[in-house]
Amino acid sequence: MSMADLPEQSLIDHLTDLRKCLINTILIVVLGFIACWFFNDLLFDIVRMPISPYLENNNGGLIFTAPMDKFLASLKVSFLGGVILTSPFWLYQLWQFIAPGLYDSEKKYGVAFIFFGTLLFLMGVSFVYFVVYPMAFEFLLNFGDGKDQALISIGEYLSFFTTTTLVFGVAFELPLVLTMLGLLGIIDHHFLASKRRYAIVILALLSAFFTPPDVISQVLMLIPMVLLYELSIIAVRLSGKKR
Repeated sequence: MSMADLPEQSLIDHLTDLRKCLINTILIVVLGFIACWFFNDLLFDIVRMPISPYLENNNGGLIFTAPMDKFLASLKVSFLGGVILTSPFWLYQLWQFIAPGLYDSEKKYGVAFIFFGTLLFLMGVSFVYFVVYPMAFEFLLNFGDGKDQALISIGEYLSFFTTTTLVFGVAFELPLVLTMLGLLGIIDHHFLASKRRYAIVILALLSAFFTPPDVISQVLMLIPMVLLYELSIIAVRLSGKKR
């Protein structure tokens, strides 16, 4: 049976499906949050690790100025851990929402969608943790004559760390998103190749907006994003041939 043989869904049907997927995704992340809460101290050590070497005056720790700061920071750490831990499951929910718009021959890509989506997300998270953060903190916290000492608040650091980590994880999904748009017939590789110049400008602006305010971090995000865009062109071209 092809997509053309199926009855068209109304806007209400689409919104109902979207609502179901969102509710399932929230429940999945909540379960991941609960699981990570029991390992909160370990996760906190992992999150703190990139900046600890630059906080020697505070024994490698962060500071907090309000009674609730440490508790709220623990919630953010568990939430981030829950999102990362459950990434294959909320990607499955996303696939469940997309799949009705595909032909039967294209629905077989579900396993590949979840596998590569999870892989790209984890690559983005790993890249920012092991590459961007060390280089950014090395530059930002050693800038100047060294007379000033850094006292980083736990709330500000966790907000920055959580947001930036998720942004990199989502940003690395670019090839997957563009490939799906190609499968849906919205774009093709000719379109992506012809708009390459505009895409690089947009990616540069996004890199400047979502990364720390230094050139190193911006370049470290822009380079992989451009490479992923080029990979997307190849992926869309190959998926177009298989349609």
